[in-house]
Amino acid sequence: MIEAHRTLERLVAGLSDQQVAEASALPGWSRGHVLAHLTDNARMFTRLAEHALRGELVAGYDGGVDERNAIIEATAGRSAAQHRAQLAAHTAGLEASWARATGMDWSRPVTFRNANLAATVFARWREAWIHMVDLELGVRPDDWPEDLSAHTIDFLLGRLPTGARLRAEDVSRQWSVGDGPTGTVVTGGLRDLAAWLAGRRPVVSPVAAEELPALGPWPPHPPQRHDRL
Repeated sequence: MIEAHRTLERLVAGLSDQQVAEASALPGWSRGHVLAHLTDNARMFTRLAEHALRGELVAGYDGGVDERNAIIEATAGRSAAQHRAQLAAHTAGLEASWARATGMDWSRPVTFRNANLAATVFARWREAWIHMVDLELGVRPDDWPEDLSAHTIDFLLGRLPTGARLRAEDVSRQWSVGDGPTGTVVTGGLRDLAAWLAGRRPVVSPVAAEELPALGPWPPHPPQRHDRL
């Protein structure tokens, strides 16, 4: 995870105001929107961590997705220097919160996906690497760490229809969806399969004997818990 943060910092180190305002790979979002999201995502996870370490549950956003979207829109237009400063500050705050966690703390519940504190580290790992591709500043899916790619496939496998299988040709790993009869088998490099499942453009498109199956939605967030421990 720390490697992802340092890579992101290097990626935006020389970013200009003009580049910030240019379109990202995400429809309707500039690079500024992506940076605003990554920055506020770090702030939100810090909020969850600080409360979890006190034995408390708190929503990531009191105002839900509307608050999240409003924050992104309000901060996307920052200058490149402002984006760098805010991203660095909130990233450091998140890493400091995680550094205070001891062994048992990682199992403390959080409202994010009704999971635990450890799950937020994996979520941030995904967010950082996937959105670095969206910035279109030189990071591509083939730059993703192997273990990040395998984890992303595990997380997103439910986007495939029941019976579908994935086969990574470069690491001899396979995944299957559900217990139904075997259906479409999609093959490709590990990172390309992960990028395809994440809705990003693979360096080399995965292939199937017939056509690639349509992907379902991103795994939904379960209802948040708001009780205190």
